[in-house]
Amino acid sequence: MSPNLPTPTARRAPFASSLSNQLFGRGLSPSPTSKPSLKLRSKIPCHGPIKCSVSEVTETASSEKKSQLKRRGDIRNIAIVAHVDHGKTTLVDSMLRQAKVFRDNQFVQERIMDSNDLERERGITILSKNTSITFKDTKINIIDTPGHSDFGGEVERILNMVEGVLLVVDSVEGPMPQTRFVLKKALEFGHAVVVVVNKIDRPSARPDFVINSTFELFIELNATDEQCDFQAIYASGIKGKAGLSPENLAEDLGPLFESIIRCIPGPRIEDGALQMLATNIEYDEHKGRIAIGRLHAGVLRRGMDVRVCTSEDSCRFARVSELFVYEKFSRVPAEIVEAGDICAVCGISDIQIGETIADKMSGKPLPAIKVEEPTVKMAFSINTSPLVGREGKYVTSRNLRDRLSRELERNLAMKVEDGETADTFIVSGRGTLHITILIENMRREGFEFMVGPPKVINKKVDDKLLEPYEIATVEVPEEHMGAVVELLGKRRGQMFDMEGVGSEGTTLLKYKIPTRGLLGVRNAILTASRGTAILNTIFDSYGPWAGDISTRDQGSLVAFEDGTSTSYALFSSQERGQMFIGPGSEVYKGQIVGIHQRPGDLSLNVCKKKAATNVRSNKEQTVVLDTPLDYSLDDCIEYIQEDELVEVTPSSIRMCKNPKITKRTR
Repeated sequence: MSPNLPTPTARRAPFASSLSNQLFGRGLSPSPTSKPSLKLRSKIPCHGPIKCSVSEVTETASSEKKSQLKRRGDIRNIAIVAHVDHGKTTLVDSMLRQAKVFRDNQFVQERIMDSNDLERERGITILSKNTSITFKDTKINIIDTPGHSDFGGEVERILNMVEGVLLVVDSVEGPMPQTRFVLKKALEFGHAVVVVVNKIDRPSARPDFVINSTFELFIELNATDEQCDFQAIYASGIKGKAGLSPENLAEDLGPLFESIIRCIPGPRIEDGALQMLATNIEYDEHKGRIAIGRLHAGVLRRGMDVRVCTSEDSCRFARVSELFVYEKFSRVPAEIVEAGDICAVCGISDIQIGETIADKMSGKPLPAIKVEEPTVKMAFSINTSPLVGREGKYVTSRNLRDRLSRELERNLAMKVEDGETADTFIVSGRGTLHITILIENMRREGFEFMVGPPKVINKKVDDKLLEPYEIATVEVPEEHMGAVVELLGKRRGQMFDMEGVGSEGTTLLKYKIPTRGLLGVRNAILTASRGTAILNTIFDSYGPWAGDISTRDQGSLVAFEDGTSTSYALFSSQERGQMFIGPGSEVYKGQIVGIHQRPGDLSLNVCKKKAATNVRSNKEQTVVLDTPLDYSLDDCIEYIQEDELVEVTPSSIRMCKNPKITKRTR
């Protein structure tokens, strides 16, 4: 049974006749073959009520209650959300510079918000960060969020702290899979949205298409009337320019700042006792754990006695030792914080994300933070190779358990369970990248351990086996489209849309594919397209089991014995496939030293030495070795199969066969 695929007509909003008349009654054709050239608030506002179906999350009673609450006019809390690489962090850089956060003569590196080493190396945002600027006597708290779908848990947490979002969309690509995810979450929270069409200075920019596609996305996600009437801003984040039309950009980001103050409402001020939800946790060597969140009600003072609640029956008392607010690019000590502002609280040593800091006498907890369930799991275990303990500092199962427990305190989208043995732990996350970032961080902290191949988390409903499916979009040149279509077809992917994009000769393919079929597919797609394809994925839903999937056609070259590799042995071994090691590398029995050129594994001796003879030679034979493959941690995790492991140490990344799983080798 094949999964239900979204058809082109199903992807469009289910317009009623009255809704079609309201949307397209001004000389715009609603035919499915031609897209209306909609101009939103940037030129012509949406007039009249648009009968969008309201999200189930937004109830009439709660909406009326919220509308009666007071709001602060001197503060705006916003989150910047977008698909990966659409320019969020670069746009924040320009906003900080133009708000005079830095001195004129101060050197400021690019992507100042990406302060983590891994973020700078990979060029992506992994952790959300807080900062603030002041524009016309209004404080704007800005939260930069990750754009990759694997870190969607960060976005879900942060949306609890804000009243509006800047939805950044690329002027060429338009809405992408992660754009849909973050917008859906923002609309469910009832937040106001300002759409920023970024990179408008690109030669192939198509702003009309982007605005129309974004509006259709609002309708598909059941946005309310007010949310459909969004403000559109056209900007170039790298040049620091913005405007209400793509042809007339101001010399600065003034139109963007004004739109934030005009369109994003101030924070609500609820009457009653102190309530603050701990949305994020940071750690300082001197101050300990620091809880970050927005004050929902009441007043918080330095030295104040509070109650920390997880539920009605689970509360404990604590004292706020220090209090900070965000000003420009740093935390500033504060004596008092009023409702609506974002602050950092010190002094509660055991505070956890999702707990409520409430009034000591009459405080009540706020609703807990909910994030989506993980879809991929990997097994972490202690290192059992002959080289254990030579490179790492933390090697025991106790060290491993403590570190994984600390990760759960901040990473709500991750889960850790005990494995089949006392030395094994099952770590579940939103994707392979989500878990790989944890592995890389642990490696840099001095841990030494082994990880198994990623596996999907299946479900059983009514005795039927269901597996996770994802929507995959591949942007590929036409000359390589056939190879990509064949590759995804072998992995049980089913195409439901194909369209041309801004770049001439480039096609956008859209697939619904099992998550199993995406494991290890990135390198395969790059190989099939000669490095030109761009793959993006987002979780869609659970569907029927799609059947067996073959993800690798080649076997592994496995070391036959312990020792040190030699040029003599590698020269003959490289005829069997591509090698991972060079001469002089220490190897052990069972270590994967290369990729076999044929299916099935092959054991070989890479430590063999040339036998000495009594025959004198005038000239030694020249040995020419191929350059060994340099696989990163991500590449190794994509490569390994069911019977293989990745050995992770601070200095090395090696692959080996799992000694507990016997597999036939040649």
